Amino acid sequence: MDTSINYRRVLLKLSGEALMGEKEFGLDPTTAEKLAKEIKLVHLKGIQICLVIGGGNIFRGVSLQSSKIERATADHMGMLATVLNALAMQSILETMGINTRVMSAIPMTTVCEPYIRRRASRHLEKNRIVIFAAGTGNPFFTTDTAAALRAIEMKCDVLLKGTQVDGVYDADPKKVQNARRFSSLTYQDAISKNLKIMDTAAIALARENTLPILVFSIHDKGQFADIIDGQGHYTIVKESI
Repeated sequence: MDTSINYRRVLLKLSGEALMGEKEFGLDPTTAEKLAKEIKLVHLKGIQICLVIGGGNIFRGVSLQSSKIERATADHMGMLATVLNALAMQSILETMGINTRVMSAIPMTTVCEPYIRRRASRHLEKNRIVIFAAGTGNPFFTTDTAAALRAIEMKCDVLLKGTQVDGVYDADPKKVQNARRFSSLTYQDAISKNLKIMDTAAIALARENTLPILVFSIHDKGQFADIIDGQGHYTIVKESI
């Protein structure tokens, strides 16, 4: 166990695809519930949790670049997809007895709160999980960048990215048998090696604010809680190794 780890407030970034389960698109309630249980385990430890969930399971704006829908409009459509996922996760968490708030960068006050930094921080202090939806509210920025931005604004100790594999590899381990797994990387390595951990803007934001990025498998039972305890399998991205 790494006793030097002391996380008080964390941001967990999930892709929309993480909610699909075996489906080709959309949200699988059973998978979403399993993820919510992983989040609850950490919440019960007294850790303040922020969430950012992508919308790729419902809509991916970049995929329409070659169509007649302009990029900015497509990106806004993608942001709305993240709100759908956020509302679904909020509902599931609240059935488990966890107070949760969805805050959207695009105001839609009849379904969720508008994002206000000080209010979000207050929710966290009251032990509520806060789900940040609609990205940054601006086109041309991914939910990865939104996750890094919100983690910095909320003064989180770490940005955790829950993926399909247990860390960062130099190739897809599901396709390449001898893919090399990294236990740690610098921000510069992540960018120069084009490892596609997160987009360049997100990594640059993290580097400028010395925010460590930790990549792990969200589908491994108990892994999120283990990492909070300084255990588990993950890749950490930071200034130096």
